[in-house]
Amino acid sequence: MAQSFANPLVEQREFIAGKSAILLEDKAVLTVSGDDRLTWLNDVLSQKLDDLQPNTSMEALWLDPQGHIVRDFHIVDDGETTWLITYKKSFPELLTQLQRMVFRAKVVITDRTEDFSVVATWGKNISGAVIVWQDPWPEISIGGYRYGEGSQEAWFYSENLVKSSEVDQVWNEFGKAGTMVIDALRVASHRPAGPNEIDEKSLPHEYDWLSTAVHLNKGCYRGQEAVAKVHNLGHPPRRLVLLHLDGSGHALPELGDEVYLGEDLVGKITTVGQHYEMGPIALAVVKRNTSLAEVLTVHCINGGERLSAQQEVIVPASAGAVVDLGEFRAKRGKES
Repeated sequence: MAQSFANPLVEQREFIAGKSAILLEDKAVLTVSGDDRLTWLNDVLSQKLDDLQPNTSMEALWLDPQGHIVRDFHIVDDGETTWLITYKKSFPELLTQLQRMVFRAKVVITDRTEDFSVVATWGKNISGAVIVWQDPWPEISIGGYRYGEGSQEAWFYSENLVKSSEVDQVWNEFGKAGTMVIDALRVASHRPAGPNEIDEKSLPHEYDWLSTAVHLNKGCYRGQEAVAKVHNLGHPPRRLVLLHLDGSGHALPELGDEVYLGEDLVGKITTVGQHYEMGPIALAVVKRNTSLAEVLTVHCINGGERLSAQQEVIVPASAGAVVDLGEFRAKRGKES
C-alpha cells in the first residue's frame, strides 16, 4: 500500500502529484436509464444534455422557478445509462422529487449510492473505475459564460466511480488523503460546489457557475427565465470572493462564519482551506457592492477571534447586464 500522510499540507502535494486519492463519503450516486433519459434530463436541468455524447463529463444545476440553485450534479453518460454524482444531504428528498417529475417519460431513476463509492483523484484516473467524471472547470462550456478572469491555479480534479466491494483495492494503487485537501485546492481555484456554496438565495451568476453548469441558449427548463433576466438585464445581489486570511491567529473560520466591512455585515464564509502555498484562504459570498479596496473582517464563532481578510475577485461587481439596457429599450420601442 502507498504511504499515507497525516499532514494536510503534505497530503496536498501528494494528491496533486497523483500519488494519493480521497474517498468522498459525502457523495451519492444515481442513474437515469431509459430511451428518454437525456431529453428528460435536458428538460429538468440547466445544462444541454439531449445530445450528450458517451463518456463526456458535464455539470448541471437544478434550479427552482426563481432561478435559485437547489443542487448541483456531475454527469457522465455511458451510452446506455446516465450517471449523476451529487451530495448526500437531503438525497432521499431529491429522489422523491425527481420521481414525481418523470410523468410519461421512458425513464428509470435508481439510487446506486450503496453500490458505488466516489473517489477523487488529480490528473490520474483509478484503473478499476467504472465511470470517471473529469471536472470541466475552469473552462467555459459551450453555451456558458464567465464574468471573471478565472483563477491561475491548475485544476485537474476527477471523481471516479468504483464498486464499493472493490474500493479497498484502490489503496493498493494510491495513498489515502483527507477531504481537507480538496477544500484548500478548490478555494484556490475559485471552484464553487454544493452543498457548501449553496443556500436558499443562491443564483448561478453569483459563483460564475454559468461558465460550466448552465447553457444559455438551450430550450426551456425550470428557472431559465430568471437566469436569463439576471444575465441580460440585471446584476446578482451577491458575489463569490476568495479571502486571504490573516494567519497569525490560532483559529480558522468555519462554514457560516460572518464577514464584516467595518461594523456592517456583508457576507458569510462558505469554504475554508489551509493551502500548501497560499496559507489560510476561504471562499465567501458577500454583497455585490462590497468595496474591493477595503480589508474585511471574519468573525470566528468558535474561539471568538476576528481575522482580517484581503479580497481576491472571483465574480466582479459588474456581473450580469450583458445586454445594453438602452439598446434593449430602443429595440422594444421599435417593435411595439
